[in-house]
Amino acid sequence: MSRGQLKLFSGSAHPALTGEIAEFLGVTKGHARLLRFPDTECSFQIDENIRGTDVFIVQPTCADVDRNLIELCVMMDAFRRSSASRITAVIPYYGYARQDRKDKPRVPISAKLVANLLSAAGANRVLTMDLHKAQIQGFFDIPVDHLFAAPVIIDHCSRLGHENLTIVSPDAGGAERARAYAKRLDAELAIIDKRRTEDGSAEVMNVIGDVSGRTCIIQDDIIDTAGTIVKASIALKENGAERVLACAVHGVLSGPAIERLEAAPIDQVIITNTIPLNTERAKCCKKIKQLSVARLLGQAIRSIHEETSVSSLFV
Repeated sequence: MSRGQLKLFSGSAHPALTGEIAEFLGVTKGHARLLRFPDTECSFQIDENIRGTDVFIVQPTCADVDRNLIELCVMMDAFRRSSASRITAVIPYYGYARQDRKDKPRVPISAKLVANLLSAAGANRVLTMDLHKAQIQGFFDIPVDHLFAAPVIIDHCSRLGHENLTIVSPDAGGAERARAYAKRLDAELAIIDKRRTEDGSAEVMNVIGDVSGRTCIIQDDIIDTAGTIVKASIALKENGAERVLACAVHGVLSGPAIERLEAAPIDQVIITNTIPLNTERAKCCKKIKQLSVARLLGQAIRSIHEETSVSSLFV
């Protein structure tokens, strides 16, 4: 079934990533006007004919999360009402993913709410990367292509040339993901046992595994305030680690994250550009190495448009 011409549009959250994807695909970004009313309401207008086209909208729902989420929904509504053949929401970072179940009384399942919202706004398909929990795919009643940034990060780590490598999971929940990294890097595995206090801060309790004299890479999916990563790095150093690095797919880096990372015993922090570095301090932090996932997303967009298999990218 022909979906018409591929059209790539960008929200305001991460136009640089959209530009990289467009360059890889050999297309130009779609023409549209995204403005704000004086009271901050979103105003959007498409400036070209998109009837019968295959539309991809790139918009990570990162900070300002609510603003970017509503902006994405407004854009999709405009494309739906303009008779696009198909609308794919390309969401490199899926906000509200951390509340994915009722683990306490009287709390929302925000990840499900956002899935419903995206479908109601007009999304026919979602392309995302490294969801906080893979089962969030089940919250959608539309197709979801769930990519992983592991090939990009693993390729970079392998080029560093460090010997005596150990991949460290900062908690028990991330052990499976860390084990996959360790297997592909031919590295050892260690796990940090931690407990969270009532206010949400992480307290490192014990390092499971031998890290003495080794190069340790702490692997996580998100670095938010960096509290977990920093405490993990301190625990590893106290247990004799020679060198400590950290890697994560999504560099949220909110609040005191940059200050904490700069003061921590971490040589390098490896993240991807699913989220832009929006502050000058983050851009100038010499410890941060940001890798691009534009090619990976571009390959997925091309496969979706051409109706070919995307499964080769799910590694």
